Amino acid sequence: MYLALLILPLMNQQHQGLTTAAAQKKLLEIGYNELPATKAKNLWAITLEIIKEPLFILLLGCGTLYVLLGEYSEGIILLCWVFVIITITLIQQRKTEKSLEALRKLSSPMALVIRDGEPMRIFGREIVPEDLIVLHEGDRVPADAMLIESNHLVIDESLLTGESVPVIKSLDSEQRELFSGTLVVQGSGLAQVSATGINTQFGKIGKSLASIEKNKTRLQVEVKLLIRNLFILGGFISLGVIAAFYVTRGNFLQALLNGLAAAMALLPEEFPVVFTIFMALGAWRLTKNNILTRTPSAIETLGSATVLCSDKTGTITQNKMEIAALFVQDKVIDKAQFTENSAQLQSLLETLANASEPEPIDPMERAIHSLTKEINTATHEFELVASYPLSKACFAMTRLLKNKQTDVNTAYCKGAPEAIFELCKLSPTERVAQLTHVKLLASRGYRVLGAASCSTSIQPKNQAEFAFEFKGLVAFEDPIRPEVPRAIADCIAAGIEVIMITGDYPETAKSIATQIGLPHNDQVITGTELAKLSLTELRVKIKEVQVFARIIPEQKLQLIQALKANGEIVAMTGDGVNDAPALKAADIGIAMGKKGTDVARESSALVLLDDNFASIVSAIRSGRRILDNLQKAMFYIIAIHIPIIGLVLLPSFISALPILLMPLHIVFMELIIDPVCSIAFESEREEKGPRPFFDIHATIHVERDSQTGILLGHKGERLKDIGMRARADIERELGARIFLGLHVKVSKEWQRDPKLLERLGFSEK
Repeated sequence: MYLALLILPLMNQQHQGLTTAAAQKKLLEIGYNELPATKAKNLWAITLEIIKEPLFILLLGCGTLYVLLGEYSEGIILLCWVFVIITITLIQQRKTEKSLEALRKLSSPMALVIRDGEPMRIFGREIVPEDLIVLHEGDRVPADAMLIESNHLVIDESLLTGESVPVIKSLDSEQRELFSGTLVVQGSGLAQVSATGINTQFGKIGKSLASIEKNKTRLQVEVKLLIRNLFILGGFISLGVIAAFYVTRGNFLQALLNGLAAAMALLPEEFPVVFTIFMALGAWRLTKNNILTRTPSAIETLGSATVLCSDKTGTITQNKMEIAALFVQDKVIDKAQFTENSAQLQSLLETLANASEPEPIDPMERAIHSLTKEINTATHEFELVASYPLSKACFAMTRLLKNKQTDVNTAYCKGAPEAIFELCKLSPTERVAQLTHVKLLASRGYRVLGAASCSTSIQPKNQAEFAFEFKGLVAFEDPIRPEVPRAIADCIAAGIEVIMITGDYPETAKSIATQIGLPHNDQVITGTELAKLSLTELRVKIKEVQVFARIIPEQKLQLIQALKANGEIVAMTGDGVNDAPALKAADIGIAMGKKGTDVARESSALVLLDDNFASIVSAIRSGRRILDNLQKAMFYIIAIHIPIIGLVLLPSFISALPILLMPLHIVFMELIIDPVCSIAFESEREEKGPRPFFDIHATIHVERDSQTGILLGHKGERLKDIGMRARADIERELGARIFLGLHVKVSKEWQRDPKLLERLGFSEK
């Protein structure tokens, strides 16, 4: 019954929806309303990839020769190693797919549709084009649709556009379109589905991802090149060994077997095995830190990352609203001062709370109620008399309430400042004065609303007829995640440049960049400016600018490509569909697991299961440690191969010596003993000043404590600027990335210390 009452205002005789039979027919023709997941590799595909490696070609060759020689047990042992590696690879891949499938199920919405003239709940994946969907506050739009009926519908499209400000939807042609995955934050509506699955805006972005090719990691390329070259060299050496063995001993099959043994001794067969083991253990360690590894090789690349690009909304910020400041009685009160000024805020907060829904979905209304409860604003029992919703004609909403104790009616209103000024009938002089405060708050990156109220005995047709009195302004912010500033500082200290890319306004981006501690936060390039730059110009600009605002998805991809063209190893974080192309194009794509979309997760190499930005720093640190330890293990393997090669070659040329090592022995050493010994390096602690960065520390000497404060500047900004400039100069000279640590020390009369001057490169003169 309750469901019917909700839907009734949106339905009429013309809106009967599809029949169940018609919907089933369309579902069979078009398919489910879901994006095709990346196909998991089957057993045969994995097997083919493995046996193409030189190691396994040699194993198959040696195993076959042992069978031909009648040594069946040795042949079977050698061939079994192929199946061992295949099994390990399959288990790791299956674990990842299960985790992703669980995330996919959690994010799959239910939908309320009208079929056969009746409302019913169905799985979002079963929606088809021409279905009528009913939307209410808190619903996810299950597919692309065109609005038919609207009851003051407001949609949060941040996952698609990157903008945190909700969008008012109306029956105007420009505002009728609804997009799959967006969130209804206010009002209700009836819409007809226009596209599902891959044909939605989300789906089109996902489809474009197919054209983006992932490159092999640097270590993979280097190892493959090394193995290929050694394989070719081993072929020539094998021929020499076969010839020498046949001449000295006269047994061709034994000569062939010994030649293959020489090739196996020369080829570092352990590399793929050790690499797989290290990456698997690395993925396991990252899982403990709530990081799902979809592509194990990304761990190695993560250790080499030089640039971290991050979306703002939902990644750096919490994608929710908090009240940052209130303007009341000609005074701006920041949130740190709310409690001590609570008496001044009572009337304004009461107006804002009563102008909002009692149990809101809108994030700004939630923030209002939260603050109202926090500072114990007095509340009264009210009865709703009438409501005047937000509309395109008037960007304000009013609730007319009756006080149950006094029987007095009061109209409470909130909305865009300009609309509130109009409703309050402020004079031009008053408007100019108030707009100054609005601009001041907006310059900090806040979204500003005005509030007004009045006692009334009338119930007019529209809110313009109320005699409103201006109460003040409220400024909202999308607060940054508490862990982000420290994580940003750790990245900068490690020599990793952090770039923020957002679809939000430049002023908002500047404010956020300042809060999280990004250097050069006063420089912003907008999407409009970016569109005018050539690739060459962008490659130069991107070295100087770390904040990009009003950026569309295609431009995010453009930025990633420019960074990679500069030789940077790029990590990219994001959660929305608009981030997916950039996530896939980056060397390491990192998606949010909880709030991230399926498209974002499918495009990424790593998934943050806890949506904690600080986990990225932990992952980078783990990646560097793994890369460093992997290099140690490989140097160990190369060193071990030298005596193995000697023990294989000497009996081939000196017939008096017995055959010391056969293929089975070499395989046993290289696939069991060496990898087991190499694992000891995996648990090594990370090196200080990790590669590929130099670790440089410098001391700045001042004569007095007062000079320390001058040098540091506000919140250390001056010292930070000196450090960034100095680091850039040193990096140009060295041709490498560095970590520069600056320390300030008070040294009285340091200019007269000959030893210190000599150490600093100055003479006494």
